[in-house]
Amino acid sequence: MADYKNINIRNKRATFDYEILEEFIAGVVLVGTEIKSIRLGKASLTDSYCYFSEGELWIRGMNVAEYGWGTCNNHTPKRDRKLLLNRKELNKLQRSLQDRGLTVVGLRLFISEKGYAKVVIGLARGRKAYDKREYLKENDAKREMDKAMKRYK
Repeated sequence: MADYKNINIRNKRATFDYEILEEFIAGVVLVGTEIKSIRLGKASLTDSYCYFSEGELWIRGMNVAEYGWGTCNNHTPKRDRKLLLNRKELNKLQRSLQDRGLTVVGLRLFISEKGYAKVVIGLARGRKAYDKREYLKENDAKREMDKAMKRYK
């Protein structure tokens, strides 16, 4: 079994498709077998995004695989899950989402020191195709510079 303290599930696609403006750490409301599955590392944030419903923030598209030892009480893998944030943070996000072109995406899922599942969400603006190419060029240049610095050390 994996050491659940080292669980760090990332959404690599989000940083490529979006420019992250601000990050928040939110708790996730889970049912019994979901946390067991997350501790085994069987979750994915690909294509996940957040939306507001009746003043509450929910995450859609977060896939938590069914727990292997779960019986008839197993959870639904792709259900919407409620996120827990301060009222101040919720209000700030809700005001920001009224701007055109902004969205909230799931960036990282981890287990806190107290054993709770947390999601790092980001307020993001979508990148255009030419922005993505520029982002790739910058990353390649940075990688080449790092390689060159290691050679000379």
